[in-house]
Amino acid sequence: MPEKTAAPGTTAAPGTTEEPKDREVVNPTTERVIATVPDTTRAEVDAAVRRAAAAQRRWAALAPAERARQLRRFAVAVDQARHDLARTEVEEAGHPAAAALWEAENVRDLLDYAAGGVERLTGRQIPVAGGVDLTFAEPLGVVAVIAPWNFPMPVAAWGTAPALAAGNAVLLKPAEATPLTALALEVLAQAAGLPDGLFQVLPGPGSVTGEALVDHPGVAKVVFTGSTAVGRRIMARCAAQVKPVTLELGGKSPNIVFADADLEAAAAAAPASFLDNAGQDCCARSRILVQRSVHDRFLALLEPAVRAVTVGDPADPATAMGPLISAAHRERVRSYVPDDAPAAIRGAVPEGPGYWYPATVLEAHAAGERAAAEEIFGPVAVVTPFDDEEDAVRLANATEYGLAASLWTRDIGRALRVTRAVAAGNLSVNSHAAVRYATPFGGFKRSGLGRELGPDALTAFTETKNVFLATDG
Repeated sequence: MPEKTAAPGTTAAPGTTEEPKDREVVNPTTERVIATVPDTTRAEVDAAVRRAAAAQRRWAALAPAERARQLRRFAVAVDQARHDLARTEVEEAGHPAAAALWEAENVRDLLDYAAGGVERLTGRQIPVAGGVDLTFAEPLGVVAVIAPWNFPMPVAAWGTAPALAAGNAVLLKPAEATPLTALALEVLAQAAGLPDGLFQVLPGPGSVTGEALVDHPGVAKVVFTGSTAVGRRIMARCAAQVKPVTLELGGKSPNIVFADADLEAAAAAAPASFLDNAGQDCCARSRILVQRSVHDRFLALLEPAVRAVTVGDPADPATAMGPLISAAHRERVRSYVPDDAPAAIRGAVPEGPGYWYPATVLEAHAAGERAAAEEIFGPVAVVTPFDDEEDAVRLANATEYGLAASLWTRDIGRALRVTRAVAAGNLSVNSHAAVRYATPFGGFKRSGLGRELGPDALTAFTETKNVFLATDG
């Protein structure tokens, strides 16, 4: 791991007093500094936008097949570097090794999938009187992608891959805590032959680099993944400019277990649904709703399943759960669960360095209002009993969020009724799968705006242009 990682530009523009600040990147497992990365100043953002705009015009003018070939070369470069990318993700984000490798491979797959859509991004011919009417899918221009720290690689690619495929340039701002894999992807893009300036990574804080991107008149769209509070502020700033946004925000997702479900399977699958990435997952099924008649039986099955989750050094292939991202975030998670809170299940964590927090399951009567209602973003779940189908739907929808949900039942009719009734964008039956690059992803209510991924991902980065050609004399 390098001691110093360069970012685009390290000096202030002439005539300014704004100087870049070196920001430390800390390994959350060892609590040691593994790199320093200079922030991108507002002047550097402006220069990056101008470079991106010039590159975008050349990129959009390429034949679609050539754009697709270049994206596939980028995918090949990512594939060849996937183990290095995974090791970096383990070190900067504390992700277990197997999960980090999946994330690197997901970036590769997203680039391949997006490349396949380049030549299918077509317009239409609409029958009209007096001529021929055509529509074209035109690229937007320069797109800003503001990525989170919880899944730095794949979420960055969710916006980057389809935006590039649709003929846009991308300026990626990684989270302050996790810039290293993004910077590595920029190097890989350059090595793969993407035009200079087309894909640039601009590390820095949201209050400087992020705001400069959001407010810049040369940025045509903003894609943001993060908290609902920040998403609302970005949406307001973009609204003032009539600038489109895609927002993937918070969640407090339910896992609904009916009495007729395979309880052993439901209990075995539940830990991963809220402990994956130490619970730092917008789709975490942190509200477990269990039909009252099987509540105690389910808890009895859940306890050994939770305790079986291996917590430890994420570089160890046997590890299933690593640390939280930072000491500050650990304190935030702790604020939801006092040390003397009566937990139904509480796991163990390693001693020594690392921002560890134990897997914790609370029953609803002991959880407190905040833990039951707010997004904790840690390895904490609350179990709540329900009486019948109507009660389950009511509880599932009793939240400001609507990102994901799971339900467990053997009754296909019930599965269809409940999935249609639950106000969430991504539902799974007898599964906790929420994200596939080939299917659309996004939330209802305050969980976001717009959709990412899936067969229509490229169209989110285009404008429809209508052209009428008169044929009558």
